[in-house]
Amino acid sequence: MTRADEIRQGTETQALRTGGRTARELRALSIERGFNLYAEGSAMIKLGSTIVHCTASVEDRAPGFLRGSGTGWLTAEYDMLPRATHDRTQRDVQKGRINGRSSEIQRLIGRSLRSALDLDAIGERTVWIDCDVLQADGGTRTASITCGFVCLVDAMRTLRKNLSLPKLPMSAQVGAVSVGKVGGAMLLDLDYEEDKSADVDCNIVMNGKGEFVELQGTGENGFFSRSELDEILFVAGEGLQKIFELQREVLSLSPEEAELFDGFSSK
Repeated sequence: MTRADEIRQGTETQALRTGGRTARELRALSIERGFNLYAEGSAMIKLGSTIVHCTASVEDRAPGFLRGSGTGWLTAEYDMLPRATHDRTQRDVQKGRINGRSSEIQRLIGRSLRSALDLDAIGERTVWIDCDVLQADGGTRTASITCGFVCLVDAMRTLRKNLSLPKLPMSAQVGAVSVGKVGGAMLLDLDYEEDKSADVDCNIVMNGKGEFVELQGTGENGFFSRSELDEILFVAGEGLQKIFELQREVLSLSPEEAELFDGFSSK
């Protein structure tokens, strides 16, 4: 058995990764709800050394292209604090434009979390998901989606109460995780050092049924085969099951909500 095989199977006894993680092990993960006094939903996620604050805000009007349609919308904004990384980065406001990376990531967050929301049920409203990276060590976009979902549920709890809706206006449970090929092995949840040396880098967004919301996969330093893609998706699915379990635990679901979430995961 090669070292890559041992890493894939998590059988190597020596410290394999930062903190001694095995190939299919998430970094230490926690989500704390309710840090913001004003937002309808808020949470802070810690994924290893990556820290992201997220809020969900409900605006009582839909975007112009949806006015008169009776349906709502969800959109997202994403940014990093200037010293979230090793070197200080200039704020976008100083440059007069949003950088391409932030624009691409916030569109991903918006698409992912829209898939979890019953847009017809919320009426002509806009839900804003704001994600601010306090400290970045890889996985900021996947952490933002995972944490943003928790914020969204809390915001929809508030909206349901205010509008006397018959049920929580959610249509799916959604989370995200990264998988990369590093040194010939597929590693779950890459930190920055692993990410920058990865031959293949993928971000996978899934719902609780194991269906894909979005796949982003890049051969950074080469190609990857169909069998390797299958392995990436399998490893991601394993990791996301743990993420889904944590989301449910953190949200302290009522019996009614738990039944709804059970439906989100039944195939």
